Amino acid sequence: MASVTTEYISVGGNRHPGAADWDVQSGVLAFGADNNVALWEPLDNSTRGVYALLVGHSDKVSVVKFYTCPSTSAKFLLTGSVDRTIKVWRQKESDLRNYELALSLEGHEGSVNAIAVADGTDIVATGAADGTVRIWRINAQDGLTSELVETIVMKPRFFPLTLALRVLEGANDKPLVLAVAGTTTTVHIYSAESSVNKPSFQRRAVLSGHEAWIRSLSFTKDVQGKTNDLLLASASQDKYIRLWRLCQGEVQLPAEIDEDDPLLGGMEPTLSNKAHEFDAAGSKYSITFEALLFGNEDWIYTTAWNPDPSRSQLLTASADNTITIWEQDSVSGVWMSGERMGEISTMKGSTTATGSAGGFWIGLWSPDGKTVVSLGRTGSWRVWQHDSEADLWVQRFGISGHVRSANGVQWEPSGGYLLSTSADQTTRLHAQWMRDDKRSWHEFSRPQIHGYDLNCIDTLGPGRFVSGADEKLLRVFNEPKQIAELLERLTGFRQKIDESDMPDLAEIPVLGLSNKAQGEEAPVEDDAETTGAGPSTPAVSLNYDSPPLEDQLARYTLWPEHEKLYGHGYEISAVAVSHDRSLIATACKASSVDHAVIRLYDTSDWHEIKPSLTAHSLTITDLSFSDDDKFLLSVGRDRQWAVFARDEQDPTLFHNSVTNPKGHSRMILGAAWAPITSDRVFATAGRDKSVKIWQKNESTFECKSTISLTSAVSAIAFLSTPYKDHFILAAGEDSGAVSIHKVAITTFEASHITTVDPKVGPSKTITQLTWRPVTTADVDGQSFFELAVASEDASTRIYAIYDMLQ
Repeated sequence: MASVTTEYISVGGNRHPGAADWDVQSGVLAFGADNNVALWEPLDNSTRGVYALLVGHSDKVSVVKFYTCPSTSAKFLLTGSVDRTIKVWRQKESDLRNYELALSLEGHEGSVNAIAVADGTDIVATGAADGTVRIWRINAQDGLTSELVETIVMKPRFFPLTLALRVLEGANDKPLVLAVAGTTTTVHIYSAESSVNKPSFQRRAVLSGHEAWIRSLSFTKDVQGKTNDLLLASASQDKYIRLWRLCQGEVQLPAEIDEDDPLLGGMEPTLSNKAHEFDAAGSKYSITFEALLFGNEDWIYTTAWNPDPSRSQLLTASADNTITIWEQDSVSGVWMSGERMGEISTMKGSTTATGSAGGFWIGLWSPDGKTVVSLGRTGSWRVWQHDSEADLWVQRFGISGHVRSANGVQWEPSGGYLLSTSADQTTRLHAQWMRDDKRSWHEFSRPQIHGYDLNCIDTLGPGRFVSGADEKLLRVFNEPKQIAELLERLTGFRQKIDESDMPDLAEIPVLGLSNKAQGEEAPVEDDAETTGAGPSTPAVSLNYDSPPLEDQLARYTLWPEHEKLYGHGYEISAVAVSHDRSLIATACKASSVDHAVIRLYDTSDWHEIKPSLTAHSLTITDLSFSDDDKFLLSVGRDRQWAVFARDEQDPTLFHNSVTNPKGHSRMILGAAWAPITSDRVFATAGRDKSVKIWQKNESTFECKSTISLTSAVSAIAFLSTPYKDHFILAAGEDSGAVSIHKVAITTFEASHITTVDPKVGPSKTITQLTWRPVTTADVDGQSFFELAVASEDASTRIYAIYDMLQ
């Protein structure tokens, strides 16, 4: 039985302020990645990146929180989603870094936006877009059970976007304080007499002062003061952070300000310090305004207190592209911004391609308080570590990935690197970083940052690729010299072309869609104004000893555009390059015979070869050249497949050889040629949940066998060489299932080899599969095959498959 292991997962984080949490005990960081939950250890020495994706939600994950049960010390992960549910994941006993779905909390009637837990209690609060906060009790003593304790309706009605829950100091019954804020300018404070019995929350105070929606709340104990006071930080879209002091006993307010005081110069005092007092569990408590933190230029999304109890530091993430660490001056007590990290202000606003617009959505502390991470607009995580000797925060490389559907993957012809393209309008290059005895996959280049969703990609030999997007044309890109040198130095992959023929680095003109080589005039776009455009990236050296950081990826690793291919009238749906790299075949979305054509382009001078190839009446979904390029296979939504034969006299011409108008009973989504043996064999895959194997028989092709699967088959790929007298076929389905099958070369009998475990497989439609052209050996010398998978769940994965036919 073949075994499948996950070599690499590349996925970006969801842009929601609550969609990540860093566990203090295990060092695992969990974050929402589309409708999955990604697990990552930022401080792990292997720098492997995301090591698991938890599958369970049916819509985007918007909030993530770790929770430890006080009675059993069992560790759980709570996740809320746009699908209106909260999932409870239990830590695996066999693998403490992994979690499995244990429970689902249902009842909210809107997207779940916030989860809060109180250390030492079994109480969990959740807030949703139905305008309610629900209080749950989770019991892990006898199995795992949950109980809805209370539903708090927000009055006046608003949507809670953030919650903070804390046990109040100084009472035996563990009274709770709950802070709620969201689509309103006030913070609502609730308290419950006890967390031990059935808690009943009463609203005790409304804290006013903010002038826009409040995005984040967080409690901490005041370590600077001599009492057990709590500090509450509230961050708002009004660009300010307010600190509130919650203390036991009656507050001693300073003397009232005399409004006639000549020192005020007739100005009204603007910051009121009204004390809000309430009782809980027989004790008096009061809340007063403590400090106003200002300096940000845009919305503030998150606040987080340093978990190191000896340091009173507040971390904030803002849409102005900065991560700020605020500290209280030990002498004056004034709160100041001690450290600012993030984008350089001079680069802001030049172009969205720089990755700057949108700022940082999440900022988190490491368990020891010496590292911070942030999630930016591009879905990538950045890591900063404090260098105590130099007293500086130094950026380390983090992880990156697509944030929308990954629509295409393609290996470089010799398997040196993997290209992926996505509806997030980027193309990314992934390669394996080799050093000493460690190997890990990373993003090494972002060749294309575009203004349209990208749909398909193929390689044009070493150092060149073509991609198709929703803009009706295709673009060809050349690899710059510095990227080739970076890959050779860090991955050991050497290009098979002369570096003197390679262009220099690319840059994007402001407001332009084309990457151009440095020093070239920017081509004028049909649909983009380039008036006054200047270079957005200075000349830079990529002489790194590790994979590029996110800001370097977004600015300095673009590939110059070489050519545009025009002709189609609608969005590009498929592209295929012949194995001799002389022809590009493309198709576009179509609802009529006029547009359901295949256009061929000659790569020697990039002209379109007329006439276009016709056979279909609806969108062509996939194209595939045979190994010797003598045949071109097309499949479409009109349920038919067509084979075009290459003219022996004029190799640029093809003619329609065979058409099967009833190839499948529903639309055909995938096509692939088997490696050439004595027979011509190809496979088609359709929405009728089947893969059909076809063999050439004189002037036609006959169906030799059918593989039945459980859902619509959206992608197929043959291993590039026969293996032990069999063709090896990978199939991907609408459900996200990926399975491997073998087809006997002589009898065409098809049988199942293995299926990727759904727990480690994609959770949405597979968009493309591609086998690495080379067989790889691991550290122990055992050989395996690698399969790259792109999915609509925004993930790009590489699976290693061992013992294929054992």
